[in-house]
Amino acid sequence: MRRAKLIAIGLSIPLLAGCVPADFDFDMRPERISTRGAGEAAPRPAPDANGLITYDSYQMVVARRGDTVADVAARIGMQPEELARFNGRNPSDVLRPDEVLALPRRVDPGAPTATGTDITAIASSAIAAAEARSPVGATTATSLAVQPGQEPVRHRIARGETAYSIARLYNVSVRSLAEWNGLGPDLAVREGQFLIIPIVLDESAADAVVATAAPGASVAPLPPSAATPLPEPIQAAPLPQQTSAAPVAAPPPAAQPAPAPQPTSTARFTQPVAGDIIRPYGRGNEGIDIAAPSGTAVRAAGDGEVAAITQSTDQIPILVVRHPDGLMTIYANISNIAVARGDRVTQGQKLAEVGAGSPSFLHFEVRRGFEALDPTQFLP
Repeated sequence: MRRAKLIAIGLSIPLLAGCVPADFDFDMRPERISTRGAGEAAPRPAPDANGLITYDSYQMVVARRGDTVADVAARIGMQPEELARFNGRNPSDVLRPDEVLALPRRVDPGAPTATGTDITAIASSAIAAAEARSPVGATTATSLAVQPGQEPVRHRIARGETAYSIARLYNVSVRSLAEWNGLGPDLAVREGQFLIIPIVLDESAADAVVATAAPGASVAPLPPSAATPLPEPIQAAPLPQQTSAAPVAAPPPAAQPAPAPQPTSTARFTQPVAGDIIRPYGRGNEGIDIAAPSGTAVRAAGDGEVAAITQSTDQIPILVVRHPDGLMTIYANISNIAVARGDRVTQGQKLAEVGAGSPSFLHFEVRRGFEALDPTQFLP
């Protein structure tokens, strides 16, 4: 069951900013869509004095250093439970600086309110219903500045999604997604969390310069066969008559190209656990699955540095080791992790243990940047 879940979600793990190449696909999914060519994103608009960023269709609020969800809610005039529930948080949760929370309804802390009356608490449902019937920003009694121009998409995280898979889905860079939403260094996201998708800068202006060049400014040359007639074919001279019955020597056979060398193991790494490969590289599997009893020590395939220790929203642990030559090894379906991010590890050092499963196994990958490599080519 655990193996099926592991394969189904494609080993979803987040991209660690500054630890691995920006185009490395930590999701390791078969579709292999890169965000290498993702458009450049515009900077996130500056929030107002209360931390609000207001668009026509929705609002979001940006946390300050040391804020809890309850602090943010108090600043914008919303009940902490309402704001927390909408974002899948608890009122006491401490937020990161610049972390973004989505608002379930419109608020306007600067609008006049009745003295001594908490309108938000008393009539929040009525206000929300009224806003659903009229566009946000339609009222004139507001102190809010509605952001002009294109409105970003708001995406709610589903089970199994990661920051990288969302960036890939919308073809934006992971770095921009992190900056717009105030994600932490591990880019962890929660099921039910809202992410604001960055607005990609319009690059059509540069393309238009090429597309609108004056007609006739560039004329394609005629192909040689049309510009100049081909010369008349040269008639071959007649062969002389044979004057001898001696056999004519056959021409030597043409040299055959040397066969391409077969790939051989470089023995760059050692196998992280002893066991049979129960699922080989290829056909949707970008690594190998090695059968091993639950609790078996998982050892570093080579010297390197622990670049990532994380897990998907389905709580599947994943560990990434970065090696000096630009290669990375990935270990998944593990438990009892014995190292920390940033630790230097040596070949054969214990990293973790094989997790439970039926069958129990270790998923092992070797990657260079975005490219998944056959791990067996690096094993003895």
